[in-house]
Formats: sequence, C-alpha cells, structure tokens
Amino acid sequence: MNTINNSLNTRFNRMGMDMNTQEQAVAAPFHLSTLARSIGFAFLMTLTAAVASPSTAFAGEGHDQVAETAETTESAKLQAEDDGHGHGTAGEESEEEHALKLTAVQQALAGIEVTQLSEEIFSLEAVAMATLVVDRDRTMTLAPQLDVRVLARHVVPGQEVSKGEPLLTLGGVAVAQAQADYINAAAEWSRVNQMGKSAVSASRRLQAQVDAELKRAILEAMKMTSAQIVKLASNPGTIGSYQLLAPINGRVQQDLAMLGQVFPAGTALMQLTDESHLWVEAQVTPAQSENIRIGSEALVRVGDRSIKAKIIGRSHELNSVTRTEQILLSLENTGHVLHAGQFAELYLPNAVQGGVILPDAALTRGGDGDWQVFIQDEDGFEAVEVEVVERQRGMNLVRGLTPGSNLVVSGAFFLASEQAKSGFDIHNH
Repeated sequence: MNTINNSLNTRFNRMGMDMNTQEQAVAAPFHLSTLARSIGFAFLMTLTAAVASPSTAFAGEGHDQVAETAETTESAKLQAEDDGHGHGTAGEESEEEHALKLTAVQQALAGIEVTQLSEEIFSLEAVAMATLVVDRDRTMTLAPQLDVRVLARHVVPGQEVSKGEPLLTLGGVAVAQAQADYINAAAEWSRVNQMGKSAVSASRRLQAQVDAELKRAILEAMKMTSAQIVKLASNPGTIGSYQLLAPINGRVQQDLAMLGQVFPAGTALMQLTDESHLWVEAQVTPAQSENIRIGSEALVRVGDRSIKAKIIGRSHELNSVTRTEQILLSLENTGHVLHAGQFAELYLPNAVQGGVILPDAALTRGGDGDWQVFIQDEDGFEAVEVEVVERQRGMNLVRGLTPGSNLVVSGAFFLASEQAKSGFDIHNH
C-alpha cells in the first residue's frame, strides 16, 4: 500500500512541475509584449516631442556643426599654406618675433662683426702664400742729408703721430754751419734784390739768388720745414738745433735714434708708416698668373680675417730659384688691425662657379643640423640656411645668400647660442 501511495505522489508532483512549466511558457510572451509596448510608447513620445519643437531641438546642434566645419576648413587652409617646415603665416610672424636684437654695446662685447656681401669668383684651390708689407706710397724714411746729433726724443717706437708733430730734436756743428750759411745768403739776396738794376749787375743778382736757394735746399735736406726756415731767418738766435717734424700721419717704425749719438749724413733715423693701407707681396706660379689682371680683385686671408685687395702690379719675371712670379696688391687696413710682416693666404680670381667665400667663424649648425649664417636687417639678427659647396683651410664657398646683405662674419657662435636658448630655429620647429 505504501508503495502505491509513493508512486501516486511522485506522479502528481511531476504533473505539477509540468503545469508550472506550461504556465511560465504562457506568461513569457505576455511579459515580452508588455516590455515592447513600453519601449515603443517611449520612442513615440520622444519623436512627438522632437516634432513638436524642431527649432529648439536642432538649432544649437546645427550651430556647433557649422563652427566645427569652419574651424576644420581654416586648419586645412593653414596646412595648405605651410611649406612643410612650419613656414606659413604663423611661422613668418614667429620668425620676426624671434629675431635676435642686440645693442651696439652688446655687439661689441660679443665680438660681432658684420660685412656686406658681394658675389665673388675666388677659388679655394688657386691659393698663394703672401706677406704683408708697408705701402711704399704712404711710408716716409727720415734720413737727414747732413751729419746730425740727437739732442732729444719726443716719441717712442710704435706710437701714432700726426703730421707736424715733433719727433726728434737734432743739432750739431754741421747743422749750425748750414743754418748760418743760409741766414747770410738770405740776407745778401734780400739786400741785392732791393737794389736797382743800374746799381748791380744781372750776374751778381743771379749769384745772390742762387746762393740763397742753395743754402735753403741744404736746410730742406736736413728735413727742416718751410715754416722753420722762415722763422730761422728772422731769429738767428736759434742756430744750432731744430725739431724734426712728422711729414705725414703714421706710426713710428724702425726708430734708431739714440740720445747723444751722431749719425752720418743719409742715415735713416726713423720711419713713419700710414697703416691705413698695406701692400701684399705674393709669389705665384706661371699657371696661377695666367688669370691675373691689373686692377682685378683677390681675397687676402690673415688669421680669421678676410679682406679684398686690388692687384696693382706684377713682375712679369720668374725667380730663377723658386720659378715663381711676384705680384703686388693693395688693401685697406681699416682700424689698423693688420700689420706689416704678417703672413697671409691669397685667393686668386680663378673660380668657375660663383658664390661667397666665408670663414669658418661665419658658419654654425642649425637645429636640424644644416649650415646657417646670420643676416642683420631692421628686425635684428636672423638665421638663414646656406649651401656649403667647398671647404678648404678654414674657408668656405657658400651659396644661397643675396648680394648686398649684411652678414655676420665674426660672433656667429654667440648668436647661435642665443638662438638655441630661445628655442627657435629657422624652420620654426
């Protein structure tokens, strides 16, 4: 009996589970339909609200889209104007704002030197060794043509003097005799000249005049000036000495005069040289001399300085030992920075390709590693990229510069350092 009851209970339980499963299956569609109806109703309400107020819903959104489109168009325009290095309008304004500006005092302290560029045809291969010498047209050797004794000195070797400035006080027996002879001859000529033609013969008049002029010429050979000679004739008490005056503006060179020493006639006591101009003597090979023309320019390099010089002469004769020909050039020595006796390198006009010859001091590396130089304009100092065609012995053949520009040839490293500190380069990176 118990077994039968257990079996019946088990069957009834299974039937209950099946009915629950069926109820759940029936109820599930009902719940899904309710959710779908709810979602559809919400979407319908949202759509109705949007249709009811279209100006409110989309006006702000449309404005934002127009603004975004305008910004995108402007950005594309700026990118189109850029050359790939940030050189658009903004780049140009940034470059102007970052031009390095220095006062004259700051430039002097930094050792910045500026020169004006010109297209050159010098060759870095056609080079000759040279020596700076004094300009013989601007050099005076002081050698009185009479025995003289040094009584006083008024200058020191190397001193700059002006024309008419006292150099030495000279005297001696020969000086006193020459001055006395002139005073007597001048007085006799003055007396004869005042006499009438009937009172003195023409030959006597001529003899007196010639004697006075001869005695005057002796004083001039002693390096006495015309003013000194006139003063001597009116004041005979100064016989026995005179001051040797500087005949030109220049620097005292080859000073041999010593106090108390007697120098024979014609001995060079001192030399004055106007160093504002110098000559350059160079020895060139026959091949190099083929392109040399009187009046043409060459480039002289002394140390870190490069100066243009004008060819003024050539020997047209080869040295029997060196088999070279001597040429002579003249250069301006502004500021007297160069001196006679210095060695130099001479770059001759023999290049087949043009460009500008610059020293190493004028070139620096930019932020991207390219060569650059600094140009000075009204905005200050700005870096400009250049192409270095050839480099030899500290000189560079450079292209990419405009003739007439003011280029920094010394102090470029300082400007490059300042440029690096500001975080700005020519590409505006």
